Amino acid sequence: MRIVETYSHLNGVEFLIVHRPELWKEIQDVVAEVDAEACKTKVSKEKTMKGKLLCSPIAMNSSFSKLLRARSWEESRVSYWVTKNAKLIRKTLTMSPQEQKKEIEEAGETPIFSYNQTDFIKDRVAIEVQFGKYAFVAYDLFVKHLAFYVGDRIDVGIEILPMKSLQAQMSSGVPYYEGELYNVVRQGRGVPAVPLVIVGIAP
Repeated sequence: MRIVETYSHLNGVEFLIVHRPELWKEIQDVVAEVDAEACKTKVSKEKTMKGKLLCSPIAMNSSFSKLLRARSWEESRVSYWVTKNAKLIRKTLTMSPQEQKKEIEEAGETPIFSYNQTDFIKDRVAIEVQFGKYAFVAYDLFVKHLAFYVGDRIDVGIEILPMKSLQAQMSSGVPYYEGELYNVVRQGRGVPAVPLVIVGIAP
């Protein structure tokens, strides 16, 4: 695979080049090592592509996972407590989980445990490799990366997506770089409020 396009949101790429150049090089190396042809293991059942051999999202995720884990990228979680009171959530947002729970209970509300999990994190950089469904990208960009950033666990989030040319060789429902770039740009320059790098890949 190769990186075809990158979009830098809130100076995400610039941050990597200046502060984490070794990690940015590592990500480029991992993408280059993923064998697109070896990932063509899914036989299409869709009417328009019946019988055609497609790139399997599962095989591609597995390949990325193996290569990133070998370079010590680890899964991580951010835990927090929520409640139905918006004013209370604003007050507890930046507190530790223990302080959040205590504050919510003392206010007479019921604390509800929640968490966000990211697949790959290393040296305050998070990666999400997204070959799932469209909705998952919005969750990654506007919830996951933001939660880790607000929780002071990362400085930048990276989202790896197929270009439309690669997505056309996959099953339906898979997101693609050009479409998600449009969604981010449409929000305006400051949203989401976390430095991001959106990476588009293709064979």
